Amino acid sequence: MSEFKQGDVVRLKSGGPDMTVENIADYAVDRDAKQSVKCAWFQGKTLNREVFSLDMLEKVEKPQLYKGML
Repeated sequence: MSEFKQGDVVRLKSGGPDMTVENIADYAVDRDAKQSVKCAWFQGKTLNREVFSLDMLEKVEKPQLYKGML
């Protein structure tokens, strides 16, 4: 079972923006269907979505506030 749940804030271990977990399911990543995480994040006003392997992500304990929210 995944250490992440829907609504968690995560980040790529290599860095990048904070992302929200949308769903955890068996997605085809690198041709193999395995449990992966579908994430969403904003880049400016553009909403992005991508599927990542579980081992690529880490949970963010203190998410950064989006500047447009202040």
